[in-house]
Amino acid sequence: MATDLHSTDGLTREFEEHRAVLTAVAYRMLGRIVDAEDTVQDAWLRWASADRGDVAEPRAYLVRITTRLALDRLRQAQTRRESYVGPWLPEPLVTDSGPTVQDSAERLLSAESVSMAMLVVLESLSPLERAVFVLREAFGYPYAEIARILERGEPAVRQLGARARRHVESGTPRYTVDPQERRDLTERFLSAAAGGDLQALLALLAPDVSLVGDGGGNAKAPRRIIETADKVGRFIAAVAQQAVGNGEVRLVEFNCATAVVFLVDGRVRQAAQIEVADGLIQRLYLWTNPEKVGPINVQLQRWS
Repeated sequence: MATDLHSTDGLTREFEEHRAVLTAVAYRMLGRIVDAEDTVQDAWLRWASADRGDVAEPRAYLVRITTRLALDRLRQAQTRRESYVGPWLPEPLVTDSGPTVQDSAERLLSAESVSMAMLVVLESLSPLERAVFVLREAFGYPYAEIARILERGEPAVRQLGARARRHVESGTPRYTVDPQERRDLTERFLSAAAGGDLQALLALLAPDVSLVGDGGGNAKAPRRIIETADKVGRFIAAVAQQAVGNGEVRLVEFNCATAVVFLVDGRVRQAAQIEVADGLIQRLYLWTNPEKVGPINVQLQRWS
């Protein structure tokens, strides 16, 4: 039976069929779960009040509305981030909370398009470049359709896409994505860090490794990116024993890759993830800002 889009139940069912892809678009555009969910909620309000004569293809209509709403929100967010204390990292997306990889709505798209390394690079694009790149590279939309979504000419959209792709290709580190290697190295890293074994840590770090900490001025974290194996190793050795000793350490999965959460009284207080290449840690992300760490608790509850 065809869905009756003129009934409240019909509107809701149709919207829910597309919620996962709308959230995926918004998250890749904004880098924050709460902002993505708020954007999708705004899209629902537009959908519920839309003239049905304007909705020939519900999915296309909803992606168009969500993208435009995300663009507006991203422009506002970029202004606020200019005064952010220390490095700004995207908010982790929990894609699995246990030792086995499960199917989920988030996995309907490639892991690479939602990797933390990719999201970090996307932060350096203009809002329009980011929209074109996300729709084209992550979702496979043709340029003609992207031009309609953004209300721009197709040649201009193609130029935006080419510029964004060049920027991403030059800025995205060529890290391995082998899940088992990353998991093994994460476990070895945790063991060395918990034991305060500096030499063992240094053996796991690439010479030009970097550590990016996001505390937002609300929690302890480096306010500048730390670089080189010696500096990163000494920082980790100095802080890891306290973090590990104060509570529970749990391996989870952020953005389709192994990550670590540090819990105190059952609540996540810190989170970390490594990027790996050639058997060594190339980059380490550390979240301590409660505004970024808090939502992880909500996500983990959804998986439990």
